[in-house]
Amino acid sequence: MQEKLFDSEAKLMEILWEKGALSAKEISLIASDRIGWNKNTTYTVLKKLVSKGYIKRDDPGFLCTPLITRAQAQKREAETLLSKVFGGSRRALFSALLEDEKLTESEINELRELIERG
Repeated sequence: MQEKLFDSEAKLMEILWEKGALSAKEISLIASDRIGWNKNTTYTVLKKLVSKGYIKRDDPGFLCTPLITRAQAQKREAETLLSKVFGGSRRALFSALLEDEKLTESEINELRELIERG
């Protein structure tokens, strides 16, 4: 799974992460309701997700199962952002994120614990 997860693909992955394995038809009904997509658009995006290795699709009923977790996708996107925009500097990333926001004492303690574990 080396290819980027595009916004349209992420929308369908969110459905699968929330609901678990679903048939392509069930996904298309949810996507129609939530996003306003027609069946053809949903099926096209599902095919892309299959070809990229983000989901597997099994018969009968074209059951779609996610092969990557939300956490794995988040980590990958964060690593891409870190590398592409911040030159790999975690300090620059955190500085940009925290520059205009005052953290609570609890948030500071949580971040401190994460840093100490890392």
